[in-house]
Amino acid sequence: MRVGHELPALEIPITRTLIVAGAVASRDYQDVHHDAEAARAKGSPDIFMNILTTNGLVGRYITDHFGPGARLRAVKIRLGAPNYPGDTMVLTGTVTALAPDGTAEVRVVGANGLGHHVTGKVTVTVAAEDS
Repeated sequence: MRVGHELPALEIPITRTLIVAGAVASRDYQDVHHDAEAARAKGSPDIFMNILTTNGLVGRYITDHFGPGARLRAVKIRLGAPNYPGDTMVLTGTVTALAPDGTAEVRVVGANGLGHHVTGKVTVTVAAEDS
């Protein structure tokens, strides 16, 4: 691992099931995450993914890459374009900093057909045998 290392892209199909299941699993019962009519009444063309689901997908992306010894230390993300059903989000990452203790900072971007859905920075510590 080195600064500048690019993680392989991860494509995530955005389905209604993923959006609703993520909202329910994170106890986010806002109607815009499961009721298309309510979402449209509030100005959205359809239901959309909540930030907690996005946060979980970003964490999965990092731990899948760095392995079972990876420990997330911080996840700082910002949402942009919504994730609507029928789109695909592509997560990419670049190592931006490394510390001698095996801690890395990774810039993460999740893009969909509308633009950047999520941008942020993840700090992860990787056990020596996993890096």
